[in-house]
Amino acid sequence: MAKIGLFFGSNTGKTRKVSKMIKKRFDDELMADPLNVNRTSPEDFARYQYLILGLPTLGEGLLPGLSADCEAESWEEFLPKIADVDFTGKTVAIFGLGDQVGYAAEFVDAMIQLYDFVVERGAKVVGAWPTDGYEFEHSESLVDGKFVGLALDLDNQSNLTEERLNAWLNQIAPDFGLPL
Repeated sequence: MAKIGLFFGSNTGKTRKVSKMIKKRFDDELMADPLNVNRTSPEDFARYQYLILGLPTLGEGLLPGLSADCEAESWEEFLPKIADVDFTGKTVAIFGLGDQVGYAAEFVDAMIQLYDFVVERGAKVVGAWPTDGYEFEHSESLVDGKFVGLALDLDNQSNLTEERLNAWLNQIAPDFGLPL
């Protein structure tokens, strides 16, 4: 079994694309293929000690899901299914997609909801990311002046995605027991 589970929720496919970009950097022994949370079970999710979780922020700071007008279920519907999962001993890294121009007042807000969910269940979250290089008004996903995970803006800064992704993966590698 792979060491790291990679799970995402998506609406337009951009989060899926970033998940595939992450997976390309690791072999099957280290990382499982990315799975959309609407196509997995709580048991599959819970079996990993190391998790990378991705999601977009929709509308005015919403988790992806049916109430955010997604075409299919996503994190909003999956989180209640894993509410009883004990995350003690698990290491989690989160990445979030947002639009810092169109939604400057709620840039990557959904990340904090996922962060709070796993922390409340005992997870160690790694991969806090600096706000340098972003221009937004407000984000709920800031703790101690940093994003709770990697913030990506494929709408306005797609040219920085590869660089940010590489730096973030190198940052979390020691916590995941990964080669740098």
